[in-house]
Amino acid sequence: MTSASGAETKTGTRLTSIDAFRGFVMFLMMAEALRSWEVAKALPGSTFWRIFSSAQTHSEWVGCSLHDLIQPSFSFLVGVALPFSIASRRARGQSDADMTWHAVGRALILILLGVFLRSIDHPQTNWTFEDTLTQIGLGYPVLFLLGFRSARTQWIAFAIVMVGYWAAWALYPLPSATFDYARVGVPADWPYHLHGFAAHWEKNANLGSAFDQWFLNLFPRATPFVANDGGYLTLNFIPTLGTMLLGLVAGRWLRGPFSNPDRLRRMVIAGAIGIVVGLALHYLGVCPLVKRIWTPTWTLFSGGCCFLLMAFFYAMIDGRGWKRWAFPLTVIGMNSIAAYCFSHLFGEFFQNALNTNLSPRFFTIFGNAVAPFMNGVLVLLLLWLVLFWMYRRKLFLKI
Repeated sequence: MTSASGAETKTGTRLTSIDAFRGFVMFLMMAEALRSWEVAKALPGSTFWRIFSSAQTHSEWVGCSLHDLIQPSFSFLVGVALPFSIASRRARGQSDADMTWHAVGRALILILLGVFLRSIDHPQTNWTFEDTLTQIGLGYPVLFLLGFRSARTQWIAFAIVMVGYWAAWALYPLPSATFDYARVGVPADWPYHLHGFAAHWEKNANLGSAFDQWFLNLFPRATPFVANDGGYLTLNFIPTLGTMLLGLVAGRWLRGPFSNPDRLRRMVIAGAIGIVVGLALHYLGVCPLVKRIWTPTWTLFSGGCCFLLMAFFYAMIDGRGWKRWAFPLTVIGMNSIAAYCFSHLFGEFFQNALNTNLSPRFFTIFGNAVAPFMNGVLVLLLLWLVLFWMYRRKLFLKI
């Protein structure tokens, strides 16, 4: 996974759509700087800000928002880029063994970078593994090895991951009627509890939570780990591997000897199947649609959304040749690792610097309520200008 990976077809044509899609995903993440939820709280009667804020925040448990699609899209695109990366490295004369060791090193860097970013503002290293980069790193070596295998093998691996992970959770004992949810950070009045068979996927009372209560306490901590406030889990990397495998399928289609209509048809059909099957499994009670614990249903549903988004960007940019509109996104997408790190490291710094140097009153031009949003617009602009400066000078952060 590199920010400026060689996403080229067999004819050598670069697929700008992959960079633009990646840039779109990173823009959604960077757009957290807009702090629309603060505006929505200040203007409780505004339907616009309520909808905007909902799109910029994660679902509390069951469901999906636009913001929920950021992590699966980024993971999906790792899979999309892999066939291009392998072909590019082979063209440069690298052996399969050299590429494998490089993939292992890349995975380790991603894991540690994720831990580093999660440790910001902590008194010591925060050994937790739910960060997007860490999750990708944990599954990347397996994805890489499967990248050399046949399509049939890749689909079999996907089925094993999905069915095996579902079965493990389904067989894990349900929380008892007297389970103390408050002890694991779930308020007594939390309105999103699951019931019946779906309770196997309850927040912080599940297989993944039990694993983390053992695994994360193997690392040095200021206090023993009990539960993640958001319900996120280390084991999410297993179904995330499923998302990356779906991306690998899309990447194989995009690089393969198919016509543009055939590529689009395949991605649209795959997208529709993923969404329909995911929703069916949810509503039939087989497995709930929960992003925070990355249920197999979520893998299928979000993977379907990713196929459709990839199809849209491919149709508009590489199909019709409409590239100019996507240039701002391409600037971000070609430096996605830098964008990810800058957003985490410098977003708040820019926010405070703007308030200091322009004064908070500068952002109240449209009223006090929307001041956080106006500040965020300038933060976004500053982040993009830094990435544009790097783009102009061909400075791409690669891992």
